[in-house]
Amino acid sequence: MKIQRFQAGPRMSQLVVYGNLGFVAGQTADDTALNVKGQTIQILEKIDRLLEVAGSDKTKILSANIWLADFETFAEMNEAWDAWVPSQDAPARACVESRLAYTKYTVEISVIAAV
Repeated sequence: MKIQRFQAGPRMSQLVVYGNLGFVAGQTADDTALNVKGQTIQILEKIDRLLEVAGSDKTKILSANIWLADFETFAEMNEAWDAWVPSQDAPARACVESRLAYTKYTVEISVIAAV
């Protein structure tokens, strides 16, 4: 099977498709001045666009990993997540508190989807 890499750089690709699976790299917000909910909304929009490139969409997400810089913002992140994720097609999900690469990032999300 062929491996396809999208928005590839020297360090990572934003999306890798292999067979019937699409692997979206950890996404962060472009506007780090936003609160957790705002950053989450931006990230989910980026995921939507990447999945579209692979011929997929959020109803086909199999698994999601979410990293929060501060678990006190869990409910705020979930407000954006719950409004976005199709409840009848919710993926398996993990969410943990973790120090992120840059202090201005409050959340990072990575998904695996069927394509």
